[in-house]
Amino acid sequence: MKIAFDCRYVRTDHHDGISRFSARLVEQMAPLVTERGDELLMLISDEKQLAFLPELPFTVVSSPTSPREPFVASQINKLEPDIVFSPMQTIGARGRKYKLVLTVHDLIYYSHPTPPRQFSWPIRLLWRLYHTAWWPQKMLLAHSDAVVAVSETTKKLIVENKLTTKPVFVVHNAADQPSAEIVISSPSKRSRSIVYMGSFMPYKNVETLVKAVALLPDFTLHLTSRISEQDRQRLSALAPEAQIHFHNGTTDEDYFDLLSHATALVSASRDEGFGIPLVEAMSIGTPIVVSDISIFHEIGGEAALFAPADSPEAFAERITSLTEPHTWQDISEKSVKQAAHFSWKKSAGELLDVLVKVSRT
Repeated sequence: MKIAFDCRYVRTDHHDGISRFSARLVEQMAPLVTERGDELLMLISDEKQLAFLPELPFTVVSSPTSPREPFVASQINKLEPDIVFSPMQTIGARGRKYKLVLTVHDLIYYSHPTPPRQFSWPIRLLWRLYHTAWWPQKMLLAHSDAVVAVSETTKKLIVENKLTTKPVFVVHNAADQPSAEIVISSPSKRSRSIVYMGSFMPYKNVETLVKAVALLPDFTLHLTSRISEQDRQRLSALAPEAQIHFHNGTTDEDYFDLLSHATALVSASRDEGFGIPLVEAMSIGTPIVVSDISIFHEIGGEAALFAPADSPEAFAERITSLTEPHTWQDISEKSVKQAAHFSWKKSAGELLDVLVKVSRT
């Protein structure tokens, strides 16, 4: 079996979510494909992407943002793959002569249609138009032979909204491990700090976290992501008495160091397709205090502490409970075990099973 893996969403400077998902899966799937005696080919659109990819055979095709994208299948057909996997659902499929598996990461923006602020206004307009109806999504998925969802929660939404008649499989997202080994420190060595990693989009609901830390005068809330001056001023004014550290971006090393000394990682998000920061925190024994939404139950399981998304008081109460050493230690141990359910190696195996099954149908 010849598998073509669409790696065109891998960035050339640093990974974002889709880029990391692509790079880690193809990296971990390579030895599994070799073991089966199959062939794995990477599709890229820029040779600079190879710096973030494993040493595997590759072919350069047009970019996913190119006007040629609707007809990219004509380029891929020449490679004679048996099956193509794309980490997105937008790859052109007109005239394809191979099986095709597409990916849906989340359906957040149908409920929260505000586009990312960094996009230009034409893209923001198209973004809003795309998410006003289900039919564009259905049209894209109709061109596949199967669909991959990154969580059971996303799969459930796909099925409930009848987005496709094709089979839907789950290949879980995962998280990178720290580059240096981290010793899980005891609760006595943890600081009275809580960490948030994520954007400041409205649905992320960071406001609840700011209000919660205002109720915890001994705690500092570390907001690690890049933030606009407007959002910084807005959050600072929301609870002037709250101790907030705006990092405005951080390196992976500093982020994991911060996590390894924190009492907990927190998120009051109203919606997610997965939740990589939760896995990152749990993997190094840092408890998570998160909003009571289905995806966080799927990821955090019995290790997570849950609170209503709009209740700063409940978040403050859950965080305070972790100041009791025995409680913190118990949750920390459960967290490490829960995080072990999510790994790129396991997900690569899940994906290969899907591709083999679809290629045989």
